[in-house]
Amino acid sequence: MSGRSILIVAHAYRDDTVEAAARIVSIIREQGATPVFAEDDREELSAIVPDLRSVRLLGIDVPLAEIDAAIVLGGDGTILRAAELVRGGTAPILGINMGHVGFLAEIERDDMDDAVDRILAGDYGVEERLALNVRVRDRTGEVVYETWALNEASIEKDSRERMIELVIEIDGRPLSAFGADGCVIATPTGSTAYSFSAGGPVIWPSVQAIVVVPLSAHALFARPLVVGPEHAVAVELASGIGGSGILWCDGRRSHPLPPGARVSVRRAETPVRLARLHPAAFTDRLVRKFQLPVQGWRGPMGPTMTSSVKVIPETGPRSGAEEESE
Repeated sequence: MSGRSILIVAHAYRDDTVEAAARIVSIIREQGATPVFAEDDREELSAIVPDLRSVRLLGIDVPLAEIDAAIVLGGDGTILRAAELVRGGTAPILGINMGHVGFLAEIERDDMDDAVDRILAGDYGVEERLALNVRVRDRTGEVVYETWALNEASIEKDSRERMIELVIEIDGRPLSAFGADGCVIATPTGSTAYSFSAGGPVIWPSVQAIVVVPLSAHALFARPLVVGPEHAVAVELASGIGGSGILWCDGRRSHPLPPGARVSVRRAETPVRLARLHPAAFTDRLVRKFQLPVQGWRGPMGPTMTSSVKVIPETGPRSGAEEESE
């Protein structure tokens, strides 16, 4: 175990998160490995727990290439930030749920010590999630911005007073033009986030696909589209009509979109890697996240089975047929 470097990602917004970060640092050190913080996190956390000021810094004391795994304390937003920090490396991300409701966290905080031990021992699986490569070109065709997204790239109007005029393109061919509040281009991971709120479908994480969801479009043909990962999607802002917009990726990175701008989206060559300790049915995550009614379900055994439903916890054993895991 010695020689391993583990990035810990946490905000000092909650007492239990600070305590958990300090506990994980202690476990990692006890086992001869190296805890690592991002610079902003160390500054915030060490202001509360001074002993954490000695934790080494990502990119300063420890290069990204030497990070073996990232342990994240928080919800999906913190996991998205961790994915940003380790982008360009190979470290998988383990999310520990600190009371937030989300899809990406693997375990609950009650199982934290065991989870850290397993990460240090390399006793985990890795699940690769499709990510998006996003480029913005100006009206001359020059690339002026490039980024990536795990959840979605959203093109939105930047003014409440007027719509933006968009043209949707698939594989270099125009599909439809309409006025709208914007358009969301999402991954299966992001299908339960902004895309879902805009009326898009829920897509199982094992499916390789890209979802295109217009936002409040004034058009007959403005339904959500699901295309294969080999296809390229582009959205153009019409020149001379409509307003300007803004691009947001995962709600974290943004870039202005003047009329005539073009946003191109396709599958990124490098996926996001999530560490998995326990197999879990994605169906159960949906039931918990959206509090879906499942009373009356009898299951494969028919009327002899009780009608009361107990969802299998993500940290517990699996039963029944093999299910797709998130």
